[in-house]
Amino acid sequence: MSDTRIAEVEGADREEQLLRYRPAQRYIHLLVASSFTVLFLTGLPLIFEPLSFLAANGWSRIIHRIAAVAFMAVPFLYFLADRQGAKELIVESFQYDKDDRRWLLHMGKYFLGQAEGMPPQGRLNAGQKLHHLAVLILGAGVVFSGLVLWIWAGQLTDVQLSWAALVHNISMLGLVLLLIGHIYFTVLYKAINAMHTGYVPRTDAELEHAKWVAEMDALKAREPKLPPAEQGPTPGSPER
Repeated sequence: MSDTRIAEVEGADREEQLLRYRPAQRYIHLLVASSFTVLFLTGLPLIFEPLSFLAANGWSRIIHRIAAVAFMAVPFLYFLADRQGAKELIVESFQYDKDDRRWLLHMGKYFLGQAEGMPPQGRLNAGQKLHHLAVLILGAGVVFSGLVLWIWAGQLTDVQLSWAALVHNISMLGLVLLLIGHIYFTVLYKAINAMHTGYVPRTDAELEHAKWVAEMDALKAREPKLPPAEQGPTPGSPER
């Protein structure tokens, strides 16, 4: 079934839903969130003296490195699990048009929870695109500085070691701030369920991503119409 399918959820309102996140995208998101959280929690004892006792037996360092491997594997797993989704994310995150620029001029309004009246956006709004760019840059900083500290620490001078640790810690701090912002907008715009089910209400999508909805409708209109006997079960309804 096409990814542009439209589903009706069961319930009194039977509100129309749009598929926004495919299963692989949701699993990759979960891997990013879980590995990053473990990295943060196990990294704190290494830089925050009151928690240093947690690293005394070395287990926090071992767990930190396991989580680091999972975090570094995310881009490769994404391409393996959903090449189309990975390409879309990269391409769309670096494409800006006049509506994106207008959106950024009014982003304060969006920050306060007022999406109505904002310039129309595609699948990603301009804020999400900037977020992805920042994650890419800071994530690269964390990964490369972490590898240096992991593999070549014994070959570095004290100054080089200090610089590597500084880059690592600042990059991690930046990612933590981005995570806080991500959680804030997720709660503000009630988007948690979307990552759980993959679907978003059409009314919400039209409000925040009007151009994406129009694109999905155009793609659906071009799909060949199958006879009723050949059509699969209605998305959102129990399969027989």
